[in-house]
Amino acid sequence: MSTFLYKIGRKAYDKPWYFISAWIVVLAVVVSLLGINGIHMSTEFKMEGTESQKVLDKLEKELPEASGGQASVVFTVPEGQRLDTPEHIAAMTKAVNKVYGMDYVINPAELAAAAGAAQQQQQQAAQAGQAAGAQGAGGAGAAGAANPQAAANPAAAGGAQGAGAAAAAPAQMPPYGPLMVNGTPVPGVLIATDGSVALFQFQFTVQQTSLPQSVADDIVAAVTEAEAGTSIKALPSDSLRTAEVAISSNEVYGLIIAAIVLIMTLGSVVAAGLPIVIALVGVAIGVGGAFAISTFVAMASITPILALMIGLAVGIDYSLFIVNRQRRLIFDQGLSAREAASRAVGTAGSAVFFAGLTVIIALCGLLVIRISFLSLMALIASVTVFLTVLIALTLLPALLGLVGEKICSAKAREKVRSQTAAGMEHGTADKWVKGIIKSRWAVIVGVIVILGAAAIPTMDMKLGMPSGATANLDTPQRQSYDAISNGFGEGFNGPLVIVAEPKDPSQAITPQVLGGLVQDIQKVPDVSVVSPLGMKPDGSVAILSVIPGSGPTDEATKDLVTHLRDADSAFAKTYQVELGVTGFTAINIDMSSKLAEVFPVYIGIIVILSLIILLLVFRSILVPVKATVGFLLSVLATFGITTAVFQWGWMKELFGFDTGSPLLSFLPILVTGILYGLAMDYQVFLVSSMRESYVHGHRGTASVNHGYNQVSRVVVAAAVIMVSVFAGFILSPDIMIKQMGFALAIGILIDAFIVRMALVPAAMAIFGDKAWWLPKWLDRLLPNLDVEGDKLIAELERQNGTSSSPAQKQKTRKGH
Repeated sequence: MSTFLYKIGRKAYDKPWYFISAWIVVLAVVVSLLGINGIHMSTEFKMEGTESQKVLDKLEKELPEASGGQASVVFTVPEGQRLDTPEHIAAMTKAVNKVYGMDYVINPAELAAAAGAAQQQQQQAAQAGQAAGAQGAGGAGAAGAANPQAAANPAAAGGAQGAGAAAAAPAQMPPYGPLMVNGTPVPGVLIATDGSVALFQFQFTVQQTSLPQSVADDIVAAVTEAEAGTSIKALPSDSLRTAEVAISSNEVYGLIIAAIVLIMTLGSVVAAGLPIVIALVGVAIGVGGAFAISTFVAMASITPILALMIGLAVGIDYSLFIVNRQRRLIFDQGLSAREAASRAVGTAGSAVFFAGLTVIIALCGLLVIRISFLSLMALIASVTVFLTVLIALTLLPALLGLVGEKICSAKAREKVRSQTAAGMEHGTADKWVKGIIKSRWAVIVGVIVILGAAAIPTMDMKLGMPSGATANLDTPQRQSYDAISNGFGEGFNGPLVIVAEPKDPSQAITPQVLGGLVQDIQKVPDVSVVSPLGMKPDGSVAILSVIPGSGPTDEATKDLVTHLRDADSAFAKTYQVELGVTGFTAINIDMSSKLAEVFPVYIGIIVILSLIILLLVFRSILVPVKATVGFLLSVLATFGITTAVFQWGWMKELFGFDTGSPLLSFLPILVTGILYGLAMDYQVFLVSSMRESYVHGHRGTASVNHGYNQVSRVVVAAAVIMVSVFAGFILSPDIMIKQMGFALAIGILIDAFIVRMALVPAAMAIFGDKAWWLPKWLDRLLPNLDVEGDKLIAELERQNGTSSSPAQKQKTRKGH
């Protein structure tokens, strides 16, 4: 591996414009595709394999007209005013009628007329008894029969909820009703009895991803017109807002800090600029390519963010390791810039390759979850990391070829020579690692205690998805959520849709059965309102809307969903039906359950594959196991601190949010995979240096000391850079990106500075040379990857007519 990469590095150094031109062409292709296709983001998440998604898929198959997207608008007025004044009613009605007149929007009045005509024809053709039954069905759920499309969407059920409430006969009248104009209800609009808030819900004829953005913009413009000349405030739902690319200028702050650290580490603006250039090129191609295909692949706004985060971080870090190795070879061995660059790509480049491979494996492990948006996120990030590694191994040496000997100024060379002569080359690092080695048992116990204490909040960690309840108080999402909760009840923010089917396919759900089912579900604890939304003519499928009494993220709502799905429930047995539950709230509950179910499988896959890679790299059993144990400590501490900050609200003002919330459902599995890959990066760079010292003759704690001194400075710099890049995303207003950025930043901070820079040398000092023990039979089976580049150095010295060191000769004979 090292010999192969050495040849690539020399080729790129000697003929830089070949490689530079090739990458410029690739970048130009990506930019051209981006210009042609544009960027198309979506706000929808599809959760394959979950119970709620199965219900939606079945609904789309059985009632395709009922599978369109949905949206809502909340109208509010200042405290002390009412929406049911003639002026306000006129403004809202005008806006509602405009919306219903638009393409892609279902008009309930037209559906009601069509349904009424169809019912009349059926009544004329049927027998008297059947006609009476049909009339009963109309009385039980007139609004639902007129608008079966609303069944696919809990938000669109509002138009039927007034009738549904009456049909379900709740214990007390709800604090709302339909908006009335001249004695006639306005379709799809409910108003609180105190007149403070109105809720307008409607349905589309197509899925949200197929809805032209111009339609959503026109709807927002129409409802906003109600504000003109009135005190009304219109709050459109998130589904009507343009899905923006979740990338802002905040990430620049991380890059600025990274640039400062690079200059301090490398002591040269030219050398410091190269890693940033490599990272930006890798991200431009990887993330730009993802945006270019967003026209053909449904992509959430958060999907490319992971690739951007990791691409910037590993691009800078990997390039830093190679540039630093080249400069060390120039300073320590007096090599030319050409030879030093080639050897740096051959040696440090090998570590970069396997570190990148570990990250890619950890990301690709997300594919086992089989959730499309997570799989797409992982694939885009994996491709970006792969491209970054490739660019670091090809474009970087080409740029180094252009820079030439200027990579190390005469002043820098003289400074290193004077420090070496004075014995000051590794002063701080040497004192630190000697202190760690001397107090190794105390360090190990201290790290375990500190990280164990930090992990305590993990026991209270709750998972969910962002909602209006957890948005900042000054956002439209939170204002809309609070207005709905105050006017209609918190459950209206997370309605449930129930799809009922007879257990015996040969049977049908009759209007009487549907009416009885509605009445019985209404009696279930935590059910506020039950509304029949419609039924297929053959009675094979019936659809209901259920408004919980509790909020979307409350445990009571989760228990309600579980109870409604229970095949052994009293109403399921009484009416011989199977009930499926879907809706945004049910999808969130299902996603959390599915992620919890596959989490152990995912961890097992990435740990096993990564242990194999580390076994090949280090040719040791203890080192990979120790690396994994250290990672488990750091990841538990990461989740504990993240829970304390975002769920408990510790220091929330510092991080720019005012309401605590559950952690993202996919955050643990996503962060675990990413942190494992990145943590193994530092493990590879740090311990491979100790391994290199060992095979070159240093024994016992001397190999730990020498190896640590060689790379500690650059590992610390790389960790600071990665933390800075991730921390830049904490400034994002999007709570999902904020949580991801924080978890990754604090995770790298803990793993790099506490685990790798303290726990690892302490543990290595305890094991000593036994850390490199490997059974002879396994030693013969494992291929020799030569990550340390020892064979490469021996071959180069042989070509130059010099002899290898005794340790190298011994290692070569043994085939290590």
